[in-house]
Amino acid sequence: MSAYPTRALVLAAGLGSRIRSVAGDLPKPLIAFAGRPILAHNLRWLAAGGVREVVINLHYGADQIRAAIGDGAAFGLAVDYVFEPELLGTAGALGNVWRHAGDGVSNTWVVYGDNILNCDLGAVWRAHCDRAGEATVVLFDPARHANTGIAGGRVAVDQTGLVSGFVEGPGEGLVNAGLYVVEPSVSDLIPADRLIDFGRDVFPAMLAGRRRLAAHIMEPEGVCLGLDTPEAYAAGQALLAAGRVRLT
Repeated sequence: MSAYPTRALVLAAGLGSRIRSVAGDLPKPLIAFAGRPILAHNLRWLAAGGVREVVINLHYGADQIRAAIGDGAAFGLAVDYVFEPELLGTAGALGNVWRHAGDGVSNTWVVYGDNILNCDLGAVWRAHCDRAGEATVVLFDPARHANTGIAGGRVAVDQTGLVSGFVEGPGEGLVNAGLYVVEPSVSDLIPADRLIDFGRDVFPAMLAGRRRLAAHIMEPEGVCLGLDTPEAYAAGQALLAAGRVRLT
């Protein structure tokens, strides 16, 4: 198994059309939450977890994000940017970064830049190693973890800690938190210059090929706030006011 990942891709290229009434002209990752842009919270959390280099993919509001974050020195990070003229999706963005990596491809954290996350990256990595995953998906339980009701399906996990399937539609169960560890071996499932997503494309292909897609449920005090709609943003603010959200 590879060494602990000190590089992360933070996904920040989304259009943010569903939260435009809150964001105005700002890209989603720059919306303020608890006094800082969402993206700033993510960078502080990654740095506290041992990450040293971050690549941020850009599309809408690219210049605003560059101006707000700069070279990352304020966060104790080295930050680089990759602009996508056409959106490549969550997995396509990582494939694009890997193909242009001057120092070689390495295992990488992938973080959704419009979420507020707080969980133990070291625990995620230990689970990834223990389960020998080619990729690991971090999960939360809506009944136990502070969250804003992220829409989407549920993730089924077997007794060995591997993902066994995806269940579409609402219901009880574990939910993808938008944080992954991805090994370079997965690159064969990410074709160049195509719109391709982890949840829709790569992870189902891994299951179909009987490849090891591991799961890790965040610790009880973990936080996953999807802030991509006005309703979700209001729910996040309510959790913050109630003291249920712990931030780095």
